[in-house]
Amino acid sequence: MTDNDTLQRFLFDNNDIRGEITTLSSSYQELLANQKYPPQVALLFGEFLAAASLLSATLKNSGAITIQVKGDGPLTAIMVECTQGNKLRGIVRGDFDHVDGLSTLSELLGKAILAITIEPEGKERYQGIVPLDEENLSKCLEYYFYQSEQLPTKIKLASNEQSAVGMLVQQLPNSGDETKNSDDWQHITALFETLSREEQLTLSHNDQLYRLFHEQNLRLFDPQDMTFSCSCSQKRTASAIVSLGRQEIAETLAEHGLVIITCQFCFQEYRFTPREIDELFDPPEPILH
Repeated sequence: MTDNDTLQRFLFDNNDIRGEITTLSSSYQELLANQKYPPQVALLFGEFLAAASLLSATLKNSGAITIQVKGDGPLTAIMVECTQGNKLRGIVRGDFDHVDGLSTLSELLGKAILAITIEPEGKERYQGIVPLDEENLSKCLEYYFYQSEQLPTKIKLASNEQSAVGMLVQQLPNSGDETKNSDDWQHITALFETLSREEQLTLSHNDQLYRLFHEQNLRLFDPQDMTFSCSCSQKRTASAIVSLGRQEIAETLAEHGLVIITCQFCFQEYRFTPREIDELFDPPEPILH
């Protein structure tokens, strides 16, 4: 496979259907290297990352998309986001000591909800929430598009120890012949459903699309690079400290002599001395010249 860490859009020229295909490898490995997830948790995390990559291409404007799940099973939360510039990050929370023998969504997450938050650049954020009660993440996301966007959508996600991959096809709003549009959608999705997990994980993007749609007039756009990148910073961490309140921070200082905060996504460590903490809560007066 030669499409590592890329996302590609494609369009069908003769009907109102679009698609995306993605493969994450180095970025997926970087995200896993920062954590110690059991194998089945890592595989599920990979599917969420591939989903975030696919869904980022459906945004009408530049911005960020976040996929978040909260459940009452051994895994209590999964969060992945894809920000502007195709930068991915994510994390899984839960009791990893109690996931042995578990593999399905319901086993790992219990009763859960799926929230997808879209933050278009310069516009108000909005969120869609659906129950996480389908057999896999792909089906849950298809239901999200049906309920929240009213767009028929088919998604296939897969992952292994090396890669996380995904493909999406989606019917676009149209004003043409409804019978033709319905027939086109049924034909494309019938072809789409023949794609196997093994093919997704081993074939290149071109080979997958040729295998499925070689009889269609399909336009494949140039690949976009996907990377692991964390948006944490000293400034954002300082803002988080202020939000905790002076009393809580004073207790930490009294016990440890300084405040150390580690980013949960990339494990970057930020240290603040007592003097720096004082300046956060009581900024010095600006010097006038």
